[in-house]
Amino acid sequence: MFSFTIAAVTFGVVFLAELPDKTALAGLVLGTRYRASYVFVGVAAAFAFHVALAIAAGSLLGLLPQRLLAVIVGLLFLGGAVLLLRQKDEEEGEVRKPADQSFWKVAGSGFMLILVAEFGDLTQIMTANLAARYDSPVSVAVGAVLALWAVAAIGILGGRALMKRVPLRLITRIAATVMAVLGLWSLVEAIRG
Repeated sequence: MFSFTIAAVTFGVVFLAELPDKTALAGLVLGTRYRASYVFVGVAAAFAFHVALAIAAGSLLGLLPQRLLAVIVGLLFLGGAVLLLRQKDEEEGEVRKPADQSFWKVAGSGFMLILVAEFGDLTQIMTANLAARYDSPVSVAVGAVLALWAVAAIGILGGRALMKRVPLRLITRIAATVMAVLGLWSLVEAIRG
């Protein structure tokens, strides 16, 4: 059954965690060099693929006993919060320009960049955690995909303007705080269990 609440929570958490991520900045770089719609198609397809993998992993985690699952999810969220707070600003390397500007070359470049960069990424792990925590994989998948697509669109179309107005450090701290709260909440539920 689909839950708008779970989709909205997932959207918020994944959106905030992905916004300061290097893949959002990579989307910005690609968007400044190539046709935005071509880049978005490739990036969006790669993000959908990663969410599908994360949902499958989270569904497997969901087979664990509830108390153990709550502890694992809580610890993973707390670890993610620590990783976000410890992450240093990274400069993006140069993105190679495809030989031509055709749809398949540009979309393929965006797809491959995100496909490689997102494996084991924090937002993929968070999506798996949320899928394990909530018994609504479709809701989590919709929230995560929409959040990743929104960040990609922001990065491709106007990331530089946003980063001038909202400090990256503030976005990172908000995402870490949300993750820490979710982690503590899961641990409290495990103890009460």
